[in-house]
Amino acid sequence: MLQTIFSLAGNYHVLVIDDNSPDGTARIVKELCSINPNRLFLIERPGKLGLGTAYLTGFKWALEHGYDYVFEMDADFSHDPNDLERLFEACYQQGADVAVGSRYIRGGQLENWPLQRKIISKCGALYSRFITWIPVKDPTAGFICYRSSVLQAINLSEIKSIGYAFQIEMKYAAWKLGFVIKEVPIVFRDRLHGASKMTKGIIQEGIKGVLKLQLESLQGIYVRRIKRIVPESGTL
Repeated sequence: MLQTIFSLAGNYHVLVIDDNSPDGTARIVKELCSINPNRLFLIERPGKLGLGTAYLTGFKWALEHGYDYVFEMDADFSHDPNDLERLFEACYQQGADVAVGSRYIRGGQLENWPLQRKIISKCGALYSRFITWIPVKDPTAGFICYRSSVLQAINLSEIKSIGYAFQIEMKYAAWKLGFVIKEVPIVFRDRLHGASKMTKGIIQEGIKGVLKLQLESLQGIYVRRIKRIVPESGTL
C-alpha cells in the first residue's frame, strides 16, 4: 500500500497509527520510514483503542503539522489508492469541504463481497440516512478527504463514536456545521489482505449511536457540543 501511494503523482504523506499490532506493522513501517523519512510517519499506541480514536489521533496530528487536506482510507486495498486524486480534486477544484468515496451513488460498486456483508452495509447506510436525514448515500464510507478547515471546526474531543459509527458521526458533524459534502463514486473491493473487524458490538454501537446523534440534534444540543470555539488568538 505504501509503495503504491508513494508512486502516485501527488506528493502524498502517510501517517500509520499502530495499536501494538501482533503482525509486526510497526516494525515494517519503521524500516520504511528510513527510506521515506519526510513522507512516512508512525504513531505507536500501547493497545487497541478503537478505530475512531485512531482516526482522531491522526486528524489532530495532521492539524498540528499544518496539512491542508487530510485523507482517511483502509490499508488493505479495499480502497484503491489511485482514487486519492479524485477525492482531492473534489475538494481542491470542485468546492467540496468533504469528499466521500461512495459505493452507493451512480458509478459506485461493490466487488467480491459476500451477500451478508452487502446486506449489512446497505441496511446500515439506509438506516443512518433515515434516522439522521443526512444527504449522503454512503454515510458509513471510510475513504474520505477533508479540508483542514472542517477538522478545525469540529471539537474532535467530543466525537464519541469508537467503531464504524465514527464514520457516520464525522460526516454528520460536518454536515451540521454547514460544510459541503460531495460523494465521488468508487469501486470498493473485498480486502486483498487482512480480516474484517466487524463485530456485533460495533453494529450495536452504530444503531444506538445514530439514534443519539439525532436526538441530541433535535434537542439543539449536538451542534453546541461538537462546534469548536476558536480562541481569539486563533490557536488550536
